Amino acid sequence: MDSDHSKYLVGNYASPSIDLVKGKGAWVWDSKNKKYLDFTSGIAVTNIGHCHEHWVKKTFSQAQEMVHCSNLFSIPEQVRLAKRMVENIAPGKMLFCNSGAEANEALIKFSRLVGKKREPHRHKLLVAENGFHGRTMGALSATSSPKYRNGFEPLLEGFSFAPLNDLHAFEKKIDQETIGIMVESIQGEGGIKVARDDFLLGLQELCREKNLLFLLDEVQAGIGRTGEFLGFQKSGIEPDAVAIAKGLGGGFPIGGVWIAEKWVDIFTPGSHGTTFGGSPLACSAANAVLDVLEAENLIETAREKGNILLKGLNELHSSHPKIISEVRGRGLMLALVCHQAPNKIIQNFREEGLLVVGAAENAIRFLPPLNISKEEIGEALAICSKVLKNFKPDSSK
Repeated sequence: MDSDHSKYLVGNYASPSIDLVKGKGAWVWDSKNKKYLDFTSGIAVTNIGHCHEHWVKKTFSQAQEMVHCSNLFSIPEQVRLAKRMVENIAPGKMLFCNSGAEANEALIKFSRLVGKKREPHRHKLLVAENGFHGRTMGALSATSSPKYRNGFEPLLEGFSFAPLNDLHAFEKKIDQETIGIMVESIQGEGGIKVARDDFLLGLQELCREKNLLFLLDEVQAGIGRTGEFLGFQKSGIEPDAVAIAKGLGGGFPIGGVWIAEKWVDIFTPGSHGTTFGGSPLACSAANAVLDVLEAENLIETAREKGNILLKGLNELHSSHPKIISEVRGRGLMLALVCHQAPNKIIQNFREEGLLVVGAAENAIRFLPPLNISKEEIGEALAICSKVLKNFKPDSSK
């Protein structure tokens, strides 16, 4: 790595061992022209692969017309994107921002506004343990892991936590100040832990019974990755609001919140805003992503290719039970869970030309682009097999 990296960049990330300078489809290249299969997708961002021809053409064309204007004015690409998002989710409206953390901040603010309007004493959100909702102070307050919270206390008050998939524990944590429940349909940073359909349906029933908001964070599990447009749609639930980002822009920063029809008047002029959210260029990039999802049938593809990858990962689990404890996930949001910290395995994968990303609970995430080919999945699995065959677990742990 260039020594200037550590000289000029703050060390809030672990020191990188490679640099990346080019990407095309499921492949990336470093400055020495070494080629890697990218099964990180920028952490579930480049869902249509790197530099998709249609995406490049549309964003380049928009950049020549208008990159930015204020939300003081109507932005046709934003209106078009909002219409398409609503058509893919359910009747309601969209609010655009720049990231998943901002989208979750907007969910928190939305819940506070609903509380103030309906029952002023209600303001607390009940959130799943082991989740991750972002690093801004509000989103961080909704994240239970000490790994992210340490050093930043005191955080925003008004959050309590219960274990994912434990409906009884959630019910016990509800009190007179609770305004809503907020969960991920699949916990990404938490290790690809899937919220069961019966759990999500149970939470919905609980929210309706207790007159609570039901909020979903689909930042990592959204935009086709799980084999649905948004991950929660498999369960058939009907949330009150949903946070979306990552894969929506195909690499260009954009986030958003879908709000159900019942609540579309909660945000009034001046109650929330953003300088860059929903810009012409960001929305053009997102519209191009939706174009490709539709034209290439990538949501169905995510299910089909996900089953192929899942089968291969399960075979690796069967072949290496002393290294791998479990396989988790759905669609193209999958993980190998290891008995020990998988840092060395991830490094060995990288040395053999496969990029993956770690997560909590010793998980290795596999997040390839949705248009990954069967042959590329085969190449990735062959690398995994080679590495695991030669890997020696630490018997002292």
